[in-house]
Amino acid sequence: MGRAFEYVIVGGGVAAGYAALEFTNRGLSHAQLCIISEEPVAPYERPTLSKDFLLPEAPARLPSFHTCVGANEELLTPQWYEEHGIELVLGTRVESVDVGQKSLLTVAGETIQYEILIIATGAQALKLEEFGVNESKAENVCYLRDLADANHLVDVMQSCAGGNAVVIGGGYLAMECAASLVTNKINVTMVFPEAHCMPRLFSPKIATYYEDYYESKGVKFIRGTILSSFEFDSNGKVTAVNLRDGSRIPADMVVVGIGIRPNTSLFKGQLAMEKGGIKVNGKFKTSNDSVYAVGDVAVFPVDLCGKIHRLEHVDSARKSAKHVVAAILEPDKTGEAVHFGDYLGTTFGAYWINNGHLVGSFLEGGTEEEFEAIANATRLKPTVDDPAEVERQGLNFALTVSKKMKPQTPRIEAGTSSLVLETPVYAWHVTAGVVLAASISAFAYWYGRRRRRW
Repeated sequence: MGRAFEYVIVGGGVAAGYAALEFTNRGLSHAQLCIISEEPVAPYERPTLSKDFLLPEAPARLPSFHTCVGANEELLTPQWYEEHGIELVLGTRVESVDVGQKSLLTVAGETIQYEILIIATGAQALKLEEFGVNESKAENVCYLRDLADANHLVDVMQSCAGGNAVVIGGGYLAMECAASLVTNKINVTMVFPEAHCMPRLFSPKIATYYEDYYESKGVKFIRGTILSSFEFDSNGKVTAVNLRDGSRIPADMVVVGIGIRPNTSLFKGQLAMEKGGIKVNGKFKTSNDSVYAVGDVAVFPVDLCGKIHRLEHVDSARKSAKHVVAAILEPDKTGEAVHFGDYLGTTFGAYWINNGHLVGSFLEGGTEEEFEAIANATRLKPTVDDPAEVERQGLNFALTVSKKMKPQTPRIEAGTSSLVLETPVYAWHVTAGVVLAASISAFAYWYGRRRRRW
C-alpha cells in the first residue's frame, strides 16, 4: 500500500509547523502536503518544554503551545491541519528514504511518494553512554528534547521536592533546567568542563553576571571537570554523581544537557553532508533537486562572511521553514544585496533589493536611532531606482526613508546587531553571528521573566 503527495515534510518539530503555515498562506490545496512525525502530537513550540512547561504552578500544556504561537501567529491544532487538508502521519518513524525514487518507507510498511521532500528531522540529545558513562537506564536520569522527555522530567521533579539535582552541562538548556529545578524547590548543582557557563555565547564577564545570580538563588557550580560515573541503589536509581576531579555529589535526580546531534542518518550516502549536517544552498536545496533541508540539520551558506554554518536555534528553524516554502513555490525569485559601511570596522550593513523595492536589511554596530531607521525603512519597502546610489548613501538612505513613519517594526535584535527581512529574497543572507547574538538576547529576556518567579 502507498500514498503520494506533492510535498512531504519528514519531521514534526518547529520547522514543520511553520512550513505548513507558510504553505497555506501561499494557497496550498487540500491533500498536497503530508507531515510525518515520530511524535504522537502535532508540531509544537519546543522551547516551551524547558520554560513554562516545567513551572510548578499553571504550567503550559498542549494545545496552548502548538506552533506557530512562538512567533505570535496562528495556533495550529490538529483540527487546523484537518481543516486545511494537511495529512498528519503521527507516531510514525521513517525506516528508509530513496531520494532517487522520490519515496520513503515507514516502519509500518507504507510507501509514501513525493515530488518535493523537506527534511526537518531536527536533532537528538547526546547521551552519556556515548561518552562511556553507564547510566543503566536509570529512571531518575533525565534528558529534555521532546514532549515525552518533558513529561518524564516533570514526574521526576515532583518526586524530588526538597531533594538534590545534578545538572550535567553548562549550555542554554542546562541553565534553563537549573532555573526550573530551583523554582520547584530542588537543590541544584551544575557541572561542566568549561571555565564558565554558555561558553559558545557568553564572554566570561557576561557569564559571571548570570552565574552570580544563579548562585544567589542557591545553585552551585562545579567548573572545569566532567562526570566519570554514577552510584546506584538496589532499584537502579542514581544516588550519587562521581566527577573526574574526585568529587562526589549526592543526587536524587540528574538532568543531562550536553548537546545534540542532527538526525541525518536517513540520508547518508544520498545527499551531500558537511559539518555534521546536510549541505544546502541559499534556497535550502540539497544536492538533490527534489530535496530541501531546514532547521538543525541544514548546513547553509552565509554570504556576508563567505562561510557555511549549521545553526541550532529555534529562530533558524522558524525562518528557514518559511524561507524554503517561498523558495519552492517561487524558485525564480531572487534578490540583490547592497552592502555599505566599513567591514573592517565596527559599523556596517546591507540592504536587500527585490523587484525594485527594499525588502530586507542588516545592521551591525549602529546606534538605537539607526536601528529604528533601518527597520522602519524596510517596513516601508521604498522604491529603489538605483542600487548604486543606495550603496553610496548607506545608512543615510534608511534615515531619510524612515522619517515617513513612526517606529513600529519588530526586528531580531541583540546588543549591536539588527536584522529585518520583510520579504524572503531566497538567498540565505542571515549571518550565524546575528542569530546567535539573538539567542543571547532571548536568554536575557527569559532570565528577566524567570527572575521574577524565583
